[in-house]
Amino acid sequence: MHRTYDPKLVEKKWQDYWQKNNTFKVGVDSKKPKYYLLEMLPYPSGKLHMGHARNYAIGDTVARYRTMKGFNVLHPMGWDAFGMPAENAAIKHGVHPAEWTFANIKEMHEQFGKLGFSYDWDREVATCTPEYYKWEQLVFLKMYEKGMAYRKESYINWCDKCQTVLANEQVVSGCCWRCDQEVSQKSMTQWYFKISDYAEELLTDIDKLDGWPDRVRTMQRDWIGRSEGTLIHFPLESENAKNPKPKTQRSIEVFTTRPDTLYGATFMSMASEHPMVRELVKGTKHEKEVLAFVEEVSHMDRMKRLEGDYEKKGVFTGAYCINPVTGIKMPIYVANFVLMDYGTGAVMAVPTHDQRDFEFAKKYDLPLKVVIQPEGETLNADEMTEAYTEEGILLNSDQFDGMNNIKAIDKITKYLEKKKLGEASVHYRLKDWCVSRQRYWGAPIPMIHCDACGVVPVPSTDLPVELPHDVEFTGAGGSPLAKDESFVNTTCPSCQGEAKRETDTLDTFVESSWYFLRYCSPKYDKGIVDVKEAKYWMPVDQYIGGIEHAVGHLMYCRYYMKVLRDLGMIKFSDSNEPAINMLTQGMVVKDGAKMSKSKGNVVSVDDMVDKYGADTARIFSLFAAPPEKDLEWSDQGVEGAFRFLSRVWRLVFSWKDGKRGEVDAALDKVMNKTIKKVTDDIDRFHFNTGIAALMEYVNQLYQVDVGQISETHIKTLILLLSPLAPHISEELWKELGGKGDVYHESWPNWDKNAIVEEEVLVVVQVNGKLRDKLTVPADISEDEIKKMAQESEKISQFTEGKTIRKVIYVPKRLVNIVC
Repeated sequence: MHRTYDPKLVEKKWQDYWQKNNTFKVGVDSKKPKYYLLEMLPYPSGKLHMGHARNYAIGDTVARYRTMKGFNVLHPMGWDAFGMPAENAAIKHGVHPAEWTFANIKEMHEQFGKLGFSYDWDREVATCTPEYYKWEQLVFLKMYEKGMAYRKESYINWCDKCQTVLANEQVVSGCCWRCDQEVSQKSMTQWYFKISDYAEELLTDIDKLDGWPDRVRTMQRDWIGRSEGTLIHFPLESENAKNPKPKTQRSIEVFTTRPDTLYGATFMSMASEHPMVRELVKGTKHEKEVLAFVEEVSHMDRMKRLEGDYEKKGVFTGAYCINPVTGIKMPIYVANFVLMDYGTGAVMAVPTHDQRDFEFAKKYDLPLKVVIQPEGETLNADEMTEAYTEEGILLNSDQFDGMNNIKAIDKITKYLEKKKLGEASVHYRLKDWCVSRQRYWGAPIPMIHCDACGVVPVPSTDLPVELPHDVEFTGAGGSPLAKDESFVNTTCPSCQGEAKRETDTLDTFVESSWYFLRYCSPKYDKGIVDVKEAKYWMPVDQYIGGIEHAVGHLMYCRYYMKVLRDLGMIKFSDSNEPAINMLTQGMVVKDGAKMSKSKGNVVSVDDMVDKYGADTARIFSLFAAPPEKDLEWSDQGVEGAFRFLSRVWRLVFSWKDGKRGEVDAALDKVMNKTIKKVTDDIDRFHFNTGIAALMEYVNQLYQVDVGQISETHIKTLILLLSPLAPHISEELWKELGGKGDVYHESWPNWDKNAIVEEEVLVVVQVNGKLRDKLTVPADISEDEIKKMAQESEKISQFTEGKTIRKVIYVPKRLVNIVC
């Protein structure tokens, strides 16, 4: 081999070797502890860039390291292959979505190969194949049979450009996450999964996810949004002339956490999406104005509506409801600040004790009634300039006058229950999952519509319901699938009469909710997964992916695993949580923005590998920043990584060619400290400090004559480097006479006696408050301990998004980070 480091020669050689020898193929091995390492599967959109590669380099390093530590490692890869971009490409370029998708898969597969990732490609799956989506169609049928899947009409997020429904998580700043088109609200009949039935379990089981970042767990708790309160019934005064009063008096249901303010409720505010709005105004003089307002609100930025920083507007419906405890007529308004996502989509307005209601009441000259006032003071509604929202004493509240309002909450709820006017209730922000999508490139929903029989499931023996290939993509409104008569027209399984197939396809989040399960036995043809294989491999031991999936994909896959458990299809633990540990990696930033094709600031994987080699790309992406932080792209940093690997290359060949002399015993301590440091750092995903320790070790080896370096010293360097830069490590291991490949070598152990030294406990504060404790070597430098403190996961949650003004260090005692 050349004495000058040439990554092109080295990397191609070892990639061919790994492929030829099935080096990364894995199966069940009861003699070894298993370790399931998984990165979120990519969408096959075309060429990889270094923003993508960083995520997979993190996972590959851990997979290789765990293999060397003696684990039986499952490290699979596949493709989240359905979705709108393929359909857009079909329209734009005149190529079928399948052709476009599989061409991209081929190209990206080759790029993964160039980066040397240790995937077991025998387990590869593509979610757009009938062999894959057949099983989620079967799950859909079982869910429908159990009442877990259902169909209803409701308001949904609609992207007019993509002509499809979007989940709340797919609406970013009021726009479609794919095309940036403004999203509106539209009433449609859709298919739903009853995720709300699992809200309490999903919430409770978050406490079991100790290995997940606190930020992700907090986001999931907030998204589930459990609230304890009271459900109160407000009877409608009457129906309008065109909608006669029914035999049973209808009510508006309101969920509130503040029943103590009920006596002060003077009007009702409803979300524009509330199903009763159109009924209340139908055929009245208010209908036109109300529907125009509903349309206006449908184009509002959803996040802006949540934040509330905008003018509060509304329109009177002409209808009234009755306050159940005061008997007053409450005019019903449609208001732009009320959302269906919260409670029941209707709010009892108490303007004297809620600032939004106060502003609204002042704007529309609605009555104000004080029911809480500070102890020892008297509030006059006519003189109030803002709502009083603090604790106080009840007045104008009948039998509850004189009571502390907080203490009265339970008593008022019990009173409502006794009078059958309301009841204690628990509500969740989490709403049922709308899984319908009006597009072609997705898994067909296996249902049939018959005029005589209604909605009928496709028999499981007829699965999969496959997508037809010959469809026309024009870009016109609606799904191409709905226009394909050969697909749509079918026979009813119940009456054998003429019927129509469901033309909505499933949200792609359904495919990604169980793909990790399919990796356990991807070729299994008797069910969704081989139960024995799944019980061996599941749950995932380490999952790696972006924080942007915290309340979308990660919530849905948690739910889906619990559904499969309850359907009796798979159980690997009582809770069936999909992953034990979770790492959310940061972005790669270049020119001040996230690296992406749309920004035009990508660094091509192919260009990087051609110029510097895959190992250099890996070392840079792992060294430049901790994995959970954003990485700023630096050409100088890449060149520095290449120089480091070149130094390692020259060192090994110099040692191999040099004469042996008396070994420098001091290197033993340096080597053992390096083993411990790199081991600890990979265990906690601090690859940057681990690589820094390797660089320092190389410096130490360069400072002595090569004859003073032992074979153990030099081989240890290669073993520690191998998970991070596998190609160069394999080649140098071979040059040193290593038998077999370094991938299957054992990870080195350190001699505790060789590195005995004093350790100290350093407390870490943020703005003077204790947030973490670190055990560190007594001789650690000030810069090192400050860096370690700032990179602590416990600390980052208190400093993220803030400017660190200074870091105070009291030697061997304390670090205080001031924001």
